Amino acid sequence: MRFLPLVWSNLKRRKVRTVLTSLSIFVAFVLFGLLMAIRSAFSYGAEVAGADRLMMFHKVSFSQPLPLAHQAEIAATPGVAAVTHATWFGGVFRDPKNRFVQLAVEGESFLDMHPDYLLPPEQRRDWLADRTGCIVGRDLAKRFGWKLGDRVPLRRPDGSAWTFTIDAIYDSRREGTSPNQMFIHYSHLNERQGRNRDHVGWYLVRVADPARAVELAEALDARFANSAYETKTATERAFLQAWAHQIGDIGQIMIAILGSVLFTILLVAGNTMAQSFRERTSELAVLKTLGFSDGRILGLVLLESLLLAVGSGALALALTWLIVQLGDPTGGLLPSFFLTTHDFAVGGALVLALGLVAGALPAWQAARLQIVDALRRPQ
Repeated sequence: MRFLPLVWSNLKRRKVRTVLTSLSIFVAFVLFGLLMAIRSAFSYGAEVAGADRLMMFHKVSFSQPLPLAHQAEIAATPGVAAVTHATWFGGVFRDPKNRFVQLAVEGESFLDMHPDYLLPPEQRRDWLADRTGCIVGRDLAKRFGWKLGDRVPLRRPDGSAWTFTIDAIYDSRREGTSPNQMFIHYSHLNERQGRNRDHVGWYLVRVADPARAVELAEALDARFANSAYETKTATERAFLQAWAHQIGDIGQIMIAILGSVLFTILLVAGNTMAQSFRERTSELAVLKTLGFSDGRILGLVLLESLLLAVGSGALALALTWLIVQLGDPTGGLLPSFFLTTHDFAVGGALVLALGLVAGALPAWQAARLQIVDALRRPQ
């Protein structure tokens, strides 16, 4: 630590070059953080999906409904611990831009299926007793300034107008499941709709033994094979990943972009350190004359590279974390916008790696520097 003033003075030698290199590293790691958050958003929480839950859709298309009568048959299948259902509502709040997820669900069983949704017991009781009530996520309530007791008007694509009372506001205990959805009672939706009455969007099934989830999924699909409503059942994670892959492998796209950016920044930082070494060859020789060992010289050059990379990278990751805390920048199109602890740790490791790799060659050359040759070399 006593050599930090010396390292700092070396960085200030060419202020413009140091600032531009720092800004390049800063921008690269802000981009890293935001792209990782977007990758997590498009996976829609697949990485944290319930290992004991299956999702059942119509075999032809996700948009095709399934009959409500399927629920009893599913519940009677050996290996099924619980079953509930959900249906897309598709309402718009005041302006078409104000879109967010609204699901019509079977209240009691749906909440039991998702223990990660946290709400006070009294609010839960109020919602279960109110057919025209709804539950909204904490983030969604903050977005529109809603509070308990507010009346929320929605208009569906068919032109029908609906109004719901906010009976409960829920939070989430799991990373990746942002509290920004609305849940209404399926019974209320079912009694008012003329088309697709007594049909649901999809079923959620909790399996008694997660190790046999795939086997149970096959058994459920076989139960409805050759019927008018054949099904496609898979683990919750598999369905969420399939949804993300409909528009491409977002994870691979993000990794490819980041790989290109970080490789370019490595070249920029490496060039900066190489120039810095060439400009200080005689000074490093003088330090060796004064008794600095090869190892200490190597450490000084590496410390300079690390200080440049870590300082810029740490600020970038901190800014990215603050940006992500503000929530989804698209206003609901990326409901799972978050930066995982793993991605944050990977970013820190990449910052360290960048500093070490960029300074490795100049540090090695400085350590092998011969005093006589260095003093004779023209500057």
